[in-house]
Amino acid sequence: MISEQSWADARVLWDYHHMHHELRPCSVVIGLGSHDLGVADTAADLYKQGMAPLIVFTGATSPTTRERMPRGEAVHYRERALELGVPASKILVEPNARNTGENIEFSRTLLADRGVDVSSALIASKPYEERRAYATACKLWPEVEFVSASAHVTLAKYVDMILDARLVFDMLVGAQQRLTLYPEQGLMIHQRIPGRVFAAYDRLRDAGFTSRLLPAP
Repeated sequence: MISEQSWADARVLWDYHHMHHELRPCSVVIGLGSHDLGVADTAADLYKQGMAPLIVFTGATSPTTRERMPRGEAVHYRERALELGVPASKILVEPNARNTGENIEFSRTLLADRGVDVSSALIASKPYEERRAYATACKLWPEVEFVSASAHVTLAKYVDMILDARLVFDMLVGAQQRLTLYPEQGLMIHQRIPGRVFAAYDRLRDAGFTSRLLPAP
């Protein structure tokens, strides 16, 4: 049973990780691989709204997705987008990336190899990965303007969709830790983290939501 305090703290992190960007047309949609097939839905919806003429799905597999997506995250995302009516010619697949940095770097290389001029990009991610994805992309591809996008759902609704509250809470805590550590390692841009977010993170960590934490240096 997850306590009311932990739910309240998770909502603080959930809200903070949303960038609240206004969607606008961009050169490409980059869908970041994960356990959440809803990212493919978001990318397909952006394409069908006319927000970008092309989608890149990027992602290999991880311990979380190996059983759910045995052909690789990007491949399963492509299959989902095709089901939703996106033409095959409008989807590129990058099947090798194993973390957010590689998602950006390998997508950049793929698009360059295909001769696609990119001045702006919509980054489609899980709702609680918006800020991490944005901070990483801005660091690794600074000449491009990035807009964050994800499914518009509440934390409670998202947990109902994923069917695993502990996994979602663990992921939230892991994402928050990386926002603190990675800028110092040159992997993200720095972003302001309010005190209430630090406090919520500390309480969730102390409550045992730690499976996605990086080991202490």
